[in-house]
Amino acid sequence: VQLQASGGGLVQAGGSLRLSCAASGGTFSTYSMGWFRQAPGKEREFVAGINWSASATYYADSVKGRCTISRDNAKNTVYLQMNSLKPEDTAVYYCAAPNNPYTVVVPTTRSYIYWGQGTLVTVSS
Repeated sequence: VQLQASGGGLVQAGGSLRLSCAASGGTFSTYSMGWFRQAPGKEREFVAGINWSASATYYADSVKGRCTISRDNAKNTVYLQMNSLKPEDTAVYYCAAPNNPYTVVVPTTRSYIYWGQGTLVTVSS
């Protein structure tokens, strides 16, 4: 599975961005997907996840109510809509997929083996 993240950029606090992650090389519709982020000097952390059928979504407390994860299985793409952005949201954002299909979303990096290259989100105050 190959993942290509895009959509990052520079935005002012309070603004919005939509990240996209295009998948190829696997049966996308059978994989749960996750978004993670890593700020300078910090560990990579879970942001949001969605199961393979989009019937369940999960969010870190830090983004709950401000972010929405979604997927379009026909386009092999997962999205992360981020609103009301804060300077502390500044990080490189990664999409990720687990090793096996039909797994539940797990908010830990070790549960994912396929990673996109990351897209930088910078929120200015």
